[in-house]
Amino acid sequence: MKNKTVIYPGTFDPIHMGHVDIIERASKIFDELIVAIAVNEDKNPLFSIEERIDLVVEATNHIENINVSSTKGLIADFAKKHHACGLIRGLRHVSDFEFEFQMATMNSHLNSEVSTLLMVTSDKYVHINSTMVKNVSKLNGDIAKYVPSNVHDALIKKFK
Repeated sequence: MKNKTVIYPGTFDPIHMGHVDIIERASKIFDELIVAIAVNEDKNPLFSIEERIDLVVEATNHIENINVSSTKGLIADFAKKHHACGLIRGLRHVSDFEFEFQMATMNSHLNSEVSTLLMVTSDKYVHINSTMVKNVSKLNGDIAKYVPSNVHDALIKKFK
């Protein structure tokens, strides 16, 4: 039987409950899920790559079939290296579709062995993203229900 590996790429700066929800649901469909944390200095991340890896590992330690890794290069190349059959991308709004469609098309041209699967974010998390979580936290807003507890603690420490 062929092992089905899927990759969920992103910057995860920081991981929030919308991400965790997608990870949990995708992990039930595939044999292995790799959370690929992108090293993208253009985004000027709040958390270092090491911190983001630790936050994702701790936030998802209840899921058995996931691995967390970082990548600096093309996700299509990362997928080839890990023999992945697919990439998971989350959709919150219709406006996300155009960008995700372009990315899926490019990734398909770069690696025809990988398919992009779009997962719709759960209703209760559709309004959150990492930027909003950071901004609300920075202004001492309550983001506890939108992030795992370890991320909540890390954000409080960052903004003290």
